[in-house]
Amino acid sequence: MAIRTLAELFLLAAGRSRSDLLLHKVGGSYRPISTADFVSRVQRLSKALQELGVARGDRVALMAENGPHWPVVDFATLCMGGIVVPIYPTLLPKDAAYIVNDSGAKVVFVQGRERLDGMLAHRASTPSVQHVVLIDDAAQAGEGYTTLEAVLERGAGVDLAAFEAEARKAKPEDLATFIYTSGTTGNPKGVMLTHQNISTNLVDALKMLDIEAEFTALSFLPLSHSFERTVDYIYFYRGCSIGYAESIQTIGQNLGEVKPHVFVAVPRVYEKVLSRVYEGVTAAGGAKEKIFKWAVGVGRQAVPDFLKGKKPGGLLGLKYGVADKLVFGKIRERLGGRFAFAVSGGAPLAREVAEFFWGAGVRIYEGYGLTETSPVLTINSHGATKLGSVGRAIPSVELRIAEDGEILARGPNIMKGYWNNPEATAEVIDKEGWFHTGDIGHVDGDGFLFITDRKKELIVTAGGKNIAPAPIENALKASRYIGQAVVIGDRRKFISALVVPDFEALRPWARANNVAFTTDAELVATPAVRKLIADEIAPVNAELAQYERIKAWEILPRELTLETGELTPTQKVKRRVVNKNFAAEIDRMYEGRAGD
Repeated sequence: MAIRTLAELFLLAAGRSRSDLLLHKVGGSYRPISTADFVSRVQRLSKALQELGVARGDRVALMAENGPHWPVVDFATLCMGGIVVPIYPTLLPKDAAYIVNDSGAKVVFVQGRERLDGMLAHRASTPSVQHVVLIDDAAQAGEGYTTLEAVLERGAGVDLAAFEAEARKAKPEDLATFIYTSGTTGNPKGVMLTHQNISTNLVDALKMLDIEAEFTALSFLPLSHSFERTVDYIYFYRGCSIGYAESIQTIGQNLGEVKPHVFVAVPRVYEKVLSRVYEGVTAAGGAKEKIFKWAVGVGRQAVPDFLKGKKPGGLLGLKYGVADKLVFGKIRERLGGRFAFAVSGGAPLAREVAEFFWGAGVRIYEGYGLTETSPVLTINSHGATKLGSVGRAIPSVELRIAEDGEILARGPNIMKGYWNNPEATAEVIDKEGWFHTGDIGHVDGDGFLFITDRKKELIVTAGGKNIAPAPIENALKASRYIGQAVVIGDRRKFISALVVPDFEALRPWARANNVAFTTDAELVATPAVRKLIADEIAPVNAELAQYERIKAWEILPRELTLETGELTPTQKVKRRVVNKNFAAEIDRMYEGRAGD
């Protein structure tokens, strides 16, 4: 069934009957929520929002972790004509307040006492807010706020015909959501997306993904991010069951409990899974390590067949059967045993990581998009995958490469613009409707898109050489001992790098090699670790042009994090903040090397 709005999506999902539409952790075990219970909560909340004074076109902000409450607030708002403004639950109170104030939100839903206190502390700077609602089953209403359960009680006695009539008033061109960009520079901008933007995107993306109605999905990327949110809409559209992970930290355990067929993640999640696999193998040593390395080699040989949707035959097929029984089957079992495929997005997936998982029979389809494109532009698909690419354009999306290499996109999924910022809108959407992504790339003869870097992040050395940092950083991160890397060199004589070890792999290596340390800072300062990192950088340099090579580097004693301001909520590096926070380390790399 075709849908034109997200309200129609809800009505479609409401017409089905599942006893396990949603799954969430309660008292240590996963409990199902039926379609009927979910629909009832949406209907009651939608009525209550109207009684709270929310009118068609008003904004409702939501700052919460993933869980059944998320789609309840989302669909309840959309079905009565409101505009949903998601806020990353990890944002600092002042940053959350900025979004609430900029969007002019009338109602704010917050999960957890700490977020509530932060929102209440900034009420003076959010004059549009009329109601603050706490999402907490055990909470009681207090001064300046009420609770979700109290609001739901207010919505009792729903007129079902009136609810459906209100939901069907939504038009494709109506605004559905403001999603604020993570902002690697300056204040975040509110991306205005219509019902048509998102509904056409989810329908077209599904044409490229073989998601079945009987699938169970695991949702763990923040629903405040357009990637997970649109994918969750796809699950609702297809009729899947959605299980919500407790947190990013518990994914391993939750995979075994939910046993999903599908999930989406950013590359860092896959990198960490691979790191843990290697860590376990290294710790086991001996025959197990030899068997593992042999199996990985067999898996790599089988990748070309898997990419075509085939199984390896002949002698390779026999060897793969043994490798699968001894190694790969156990890896897939960690994913719950019912795994079909995963999707990667948000940042480039290192080819080495993708090769490992495909070789292990774990299909990861890499895609590409931006918040401004609702978000999917391209994706690899079953039988049509090229590693290193982000796939082909989904139906309805046109791609074009500008003269300077920038990727341009056009289609029904392109945002309406930035909220209250026509100047910024005009900078990215030209008169012909082409959205300028800010990414550099090319399309090959088969229509697969390859991304090389961000246009604004290109390094221009003092010698005038243009260097894309991302490919170098991805090559460094292919090392099992390097978790993060930031290439430096803009307006400098040569290229350098800040390297963050993958401490989960480095610490066991140090113990196995009798490297004494008590803290990570002590560990990275040891000659043994410096030699290890030097040996990992050397083969990367060997593949680079002379002017691209890393001539100096520093090992950082901690990870770059969201809390320290060095990463966006989608794990993108804020280079300006990194340059500021590690100015001393950067200066040290260039001291006394003016002649390089």
